[in-house]
Amino acid sequence: MSECVFCRLIAAREHEGEHDGITWFAPLNPVTPGHLLVVPRRHVADALEDPELTGRTMTEAARLAAFRRMHPCNIMTSAGRAATQSVFHLHLHIVPRTDGDGLMLPWTEQQAAAAGPLSR
Repeated sequence: MSECVFCRLIAAREHEGEHDGITWFAPLNPVTPGHLLVVPRRHVADALEDPELTGRTMTEAARLAAFRRMHPCNIMTSAGRAATQSVFHLHLHIVPRTDGDGLMLPWTEQQAAAAGPLSR
C-alpha cells in the first residue's frame, strides 16, 4: 500500500505510539489542541471493511483518550467519500473539546436549525 499516506507513515515509524497493532499520531491539520488520529497498522479502507479491527481501533482510541484525560472529546470516523472520508485507510479522530471552542460538527443544533425543519 505504498500509495496510502498512513501506510507510509507507519512503515517509516513516523507515529507517536503503538499498542497491539494500533498506532496514533497527530494529523497534519489538527482542529483542536491534542487532536490525534488512531490508525491500525494493517490497511483496511474504512470502518466497514473489517468490523472487528474497527472495534479494536475504537477500543484503543477510547483507552488513549482516557489515559490522556481528553474528556470531553469526540471520537469519530467516516466511511466513504460522501461521508467526508479523505484518506482511505481506517482512522479514528480523537478531538479534545472545551466549552466554547467554536468547532461545529455537521450535525450540531446550530447547523440543523439553519437547514430547516426537515433536517432534524
